[in-house]
Amino acid sequence: MSDLKYVVVGGGIAGVTCAETLSVLAENATITLLSASPLIKTVTNLIQITPNIESFDVEEQPYKHLKEGQCKVQVIYTTVNSLCAQEKRLHLSDGKTLDYDQLCICTGGKPKLIAVNNPYVLGIRDTESVKEFQKKLKTAQRIVIVGNGGIATELVYELEGCEVIWAIKDTSISHTFVDAGAAEFFVAHLNKAKANSPEELSKRLKYTTNEECEVMTSDKKPVMGSALGPDWAAQLDIRGAQQMSHRVHVEHEVEVERVLSPDDLTLLGLKACSVDQGQDFTNWPVYVQLTNSKIYGCDLIVSATGVEPFTEVFLPGNNIDLAPDGGMKVNSKMETSEPHVYAAGDVCTACWDPSPYWQQMRLWSQARQMGCYAAKCMVAATKGENITLDFCFELFAHVTTFFNFKVILLGKFNAQNLSNDYEVLLRVTKGQEYVKAILHNNRLVGAILIGETDLEETFENLILNGLDLTAFKDNLLEPGIDVDDFFD
Repeated sequence: MSDLKYVVVGGGIAGVTCAETLSVLAENATITLLSASPLIKTVTNLIQITPNIESFDVEEQPYKHLKEGQCKVQVIYTTVNSLCAQEKRLHLSDGKTLDYDQLCICTGGKPKLIAVNNPYVLGIRDTESVKEFQKKLKTAQRIVIVGNGGIATELVYELEGCEVIWAIKDTSISHTFVDAGAAEFFVAHLNKAKANSPEELSKRLKYTTNEECEVMTSDKKPVMGSALGPDWAAQLDIRGAQQMSHRVHVEHEVEVERVLSPDDLTLLGLKACSVDQGQDFTNWPVYVQLTNSKIYGCDLIVSATGVEPFTEVFLPGNNIDLAPDGGMKVNSKMETSEPHVYAAGDVCTACWDPSPYWQQMRLWSQARQMGCYAAKCMVAATKGENITLDFCFELFAHVTTFFNFKVILLGKFNAQNLSNDYEVLLRVTKGQEYVKAILHNNRLVGAILIGETDLEETFENLILNGLDLTAFKDNLLEPGIDVDDFFD
């Protein structure tokens, strides 16, 4: 094993986790991590809430952190220009080459922008784009946020000091994660003032970069940093120019038709509207026209409409198969279609036959799981050992925070792929908790838990055990009932 060379590309959660795991499993091998940013993401304060649910902090550290730590990983601050899979060789941006025995690609994704090369349109993806956003926000009176996923939801809640217009393509907010009922539970908190005591603020994402730090590679080209971690917005000062807390207006079932300059607006004879649907006479630097024909002026447009897997530099001259969503296809051993080339995190698409309770959602929790498992697969392959799919892929489980509420998602939490053949059990305590259980053939297959419900471990067990709940389902969500008795 002493001559083996493992190379991991990407300094995000998937890449760093993969490299750290390799350093434990392959002690005598050479492990190299290529990072396009001087800052890498490290997982700290890992808490195992249940066998499948993990809570952890993400701490940004200079890339030298891995060199100085316990794990024996060589970190190179560079980018990849191309891959020659047949020769097992990477061509780097500084003109050098790097050979490998096993390669894992963890380059993540890049934001889908609603308008490219527009200074007033910003994609929130990494620490560098967050810093740019903070800078532009200081003078902002109004911003438009486009998107309905996790980044948009966190931004809408944490943003203060400016008017926010939230444009979503769905009938309810936060649709990527929660159903309309849970969204209604959150709506009451859209315009509610936040508690500002330090004890109530999340401390799960720590930034170590300074104000002057600019992310450039050795050839002076700006690069894409790694994805944001859990609760990334809660610890930041994201405040606009006005003395106000929250003022959020939601436009449902719309998309952006086009982004307009003030000259475009005049030339086309169009008029902007205000939130109360009167005419807006303010002179804004940019305007957004929605598919419902409304036009809003603003200081900044945040494009939070998801990411595309960042695969481009690895494809020319190689036989790496892509899934319809643009991700590199990986099998149950995280292998791509090129021998000795693995992928993990947002850059890949899981193409194995999944558990009935798991789905890929390109989340930071899944990036950590995939990075760790990919390392195990790489080491097993070099040893000629067989490996079975990790237990973490048996059940989708994710914990996050929306509107200052703990949110836990389990299994088919939104009844994914169940058609209409399912039953919903619901318990709601306004302002405190929202519990939704999804039953299929009288068995629990998914759940949404908002607030301090203390049901996550019991529900996880019920899903994995496949227990027939016919005799219990009418009492399953009754407060005070000891659901653990079901296992006796």
